[in-house]
Parts: sequence; structure tokens; C-alpha cells
Amino acid sequence: MNRSLHEPMYMFLCSLFVNELYGSSGLFPFLLTQILSDIHTVPASFCYLQVFCLYTYAHVEFCNLAVMSYDRYLAICCPLQYHTRMTFNKVVIFIASIWLYSFVKFLITLSLNIRLPLCGNIINSLYCHNYLIVKLACSDIEVNNIYGIFGVILTILVPLLPILFSYMKIFHVCFSGSKQTRQKAVSTCTPHLASLLNFSFGCCFEILQSKFLKR
Repeated sequence: MNRSLHEPMYMFLCSLFVNELYGSSGLFPFLLTQILSDIHTVPASFCYLQVFCLYTYAHVEFCNLAVMSYDRYLAICCPLQYHTRMTFNKVVIFIASIWLYSFVKFLITLSLNIRLPLCGNIINSLYCHNYLIVKLACSDIEVNNIYGIFGVILTILVPLLPILFSYMKIFHVCFSGSKQTRQKAVSTCTPHLASLLNFSFGCCFEILQSKFLKR
């Protein structure tokens, strides 16, 4: 595989690295404070901030992996058109759009949560969950539930569609191409697939745990 076909991937990997630092800064300082402290309390403002950081981190991660799958599709299926279809400016636009879209989407979620009066102050979790905070609300949460369903659909479908499209095309090329083509495709896509599956299973487990095991 031509080395130049990997150059945009380095920028996406840099975006992932920055996002990992961002997500870690939203989780571990709070977590270490709780572990080292005898009183396990968190101000409401910090709890909302943590929810915003963790949810935007997960969304940026998933969208970034989706764009990386599209990048691999272009590199494997359209190598001659790669540099015209994945230019430096387009890579920057992709990365900026991912971050902006994720922040705006969860700013709406945060604004809907902040307006809710809370009847309780106990969350049975190591860190703050949006679902667990909404459960403490005294007022009607119908708007939150509707936007939550809409948000989940967007969060899953927007990244999932390019991932499915890209890998369907890649697998088609693998099965119809030569052995050398298959080997190059496998070596190119394996790290991305491993990261995608690892992150997806982790998110699914966390969602199931927060919604069903903590009731």
C-alpha cells in the first residue's frame, strides 16, 4: 500500500489521541477524587460537566472511527482518486465537523437536563450518567425522553451508515480481488476494525449496565 495513502489517517489518529486525552480528563480526575476522599459527593455543576465531557468523548470517538472507515474505503477501493477525494482541507473539515456536531448535539442535552428540578441527590455509579440524573427529576421528563431517543438514533445511525457502506465495499473488493489485494486490505483494516469493535462492545456494555443493572 502506497505510504501516501496513509497520510490523512495520521490526522484522524491525532484527532483520536486528542479525544482520548479529553475523555480521560473528564473521567479520571473526578474518579480519583472520589477514591481518595472519605465523602463521596460531587457538586451538581461538576456532575453535568462530567456528563458532557464523557458523552461528547464517546460521540467524537464513534464519528471519528466512521470517517476513518470511509478513508480506508477510498484508499483500498479508489486508490487513484484518493488524493482528489481526501485532500488536506477535506480532512480538516471532517475533523472540525465531527467535534462541532458532537458538542452542539450534547449542549442541547445538557440544557434540557439543567432545567430539571431534582428530587434526589444520590447516584449509584462511579461517575455521573445522563440517564441516572434524569431519573432524579421531579418534573415531567417527556421532552428529555423524546430528544434522548432522537439523540440515540442520530448517535448510532450517523456513524454506522458510513461504516457499513465502507466495509461492504471493502469486503467486495477483497472477495473479488487477488490474494495480494486481500492481504493488503486485511493489514490496512485490521487495526481500525479492532478499535471499532472494542469501542462498540464497551459502549454497549456500559449502556446496558446503566439502564438495566442500576435500576
